[in-house]
Amino acid sequence: MTVTSDSSASSSLEMAKPCIGFSQMMARTMWSSTDGVYSLTVTILAKAKSLVVVLPIFICSLAAPVHAERIEVKKTTITVSAAASLVNVYTEIGKQFEKANPSIKVRFNFASSSSLVSQIQSGAPTDVFAAADLTSFDKLLATGNVVKSPKVFARNSMQLVVKPGNPLGITTVADLSKSSVISLCAKTAPCGAYAATVLSRYGVVIAESKITRGIDATATLNAVSTGDADAAIVYATDAVSAKKSVATISIPAGKNVKAMYGIGVIRGSKNSKQAETFVSYVLSPAGQKVLNTFGFLAP
Repeated sequence: MTVTSDSSASSSLEMAKPCIGFSQMMARTMWSSTDGVYSLTVTILAKAKSLVVVLPIFICSLAAPVHAERIEVKKTTITVSAAASLVNVYTEIGKQFEKANPSIKVRFNFASSSSLVSQIQSGAPTDVFAAADLTSFDKLLATGNVVKSPKVFARNSMQLVVKPGNPLGITTVADLSKSSVISLCAKTAPCGAYAATVLSRYGVVIAESKITRGIDATATLNAVSTGDADAAIVYATDAVSAKKSVATISIPAGKNVKAMYGIGVIRGSKNSKQAETFVSYVLSPAGQKVLNTFGFLAP
């Protein structure tokens, strides 16, 4: 019998044993338990037909309570610094990852990829870095902050968003000249660099005086949803998550960009084994399924 119990259950079992007496030479016993009630099976070992065996068995209450012992699982906490455009999808991945790995707890730190690079280079405790580009990893490789080159775990593209109802009648990036205020990401953030590439491919030049810059992708989108800007160029996944707070306009593939998202373990991580486990989960079919649900494309 295998019983997971505390000391009170063990003592109850010991007290129950003396209630039964028989010749140990003539029988084999086996204890079992069902719903906390113990029972005894006695197997007679004597083979002689003429042998008369007297087994004085005394029946007593064996319904001694058995208390399951609660085993506390020691958890290791890892810090994952991820691009702001990953807030929704990584929050969900984190929940599913912790269910699959109960000994690991994930703490997220979301910001623009460029801000996270500065934090890591300044010594901020980080186990895993997930960026919205690969250039951010080039900077960390140059300063020795990452162990190896990143693994691409997802792709994204850019999309044009305008106020609900599209009051200015914008249908393409080329129409942004109609806007009084355009929201773009900071130049140092990946989404800012991607937006600049899209504008360049359209041959559109916007005066800096007409641009309001968000510190990250989320802030850039919010400028339109709150009415502070007429239009913005943001990640397609952010445009989808905004739902009815903005109107979306697709940017053709020929004029668009392929935003490559990279992930890797930070050099000096005190929880490198657990960090690698998280990276593997993001790259696994389970992680990729969540990414796809939130609109990200496969690597």
